[in-house]
Amino acid sequence: MREGPGVGYEVQAVIAGDELLRAVSRDVPGARVAPLRQGLSLMPMTDEVFDAVTDGGTEGALGFWRLPGGFEKLLARWSAAGPVAYVEAEYFGGTGEQRAAVWADGELVLGPLDAPTKKWFSRSVSPISGALRRLGARRSPGEDEFDAVGLDRHRSNDGWIGGAEGDG
Repeated sequence: MREGPGVGYEVQAVIAGDELLRAVSRDVPGARVAPLRQGLSLMPMTDEVFDAVTDGGTEGALGFWRLPGGFEKLLARWSAAGPVAYVEAEYFGGTGEQRAAVWADGELVLGPLDAPTKKWFSRSVSPISGALRRLGARRSPGEDEFDAVGLDRHRSNDGWIGGAEGDG
């Protein structure tokens, strides 16, 4: 992700394979699904989606800022059909944080990640790029998975909603 002075980026979203995410989002009032590259799609966490998927439990489970209470159980159920990631990022002027987790086969299989991981003799991998790898994303030389799937296309949930399809 490329950042510059005064440039912000904020997103809270579910990312999964396009077919899977479109299927599960049909049961979520207000859900909007925006296509990414490499067969993935993103569902921004709007207030309406948040209210639809929370079970009233404590917000912020697993160390996330805005993960609805109990939503991790629904993500685990959805993941029976394929891997599902929940991601959060907040940056302004090149400084910020991101978190990510991936569920597959009904279980939490990656994360929650909140710091870059480093592979032996390679560059560090951001939490979101690590989650995207687990979803099957591949990068080209000189880019990370974040850019490879097009997460740099919009800088906020509102931007993603503008490019999404859903029940409105």
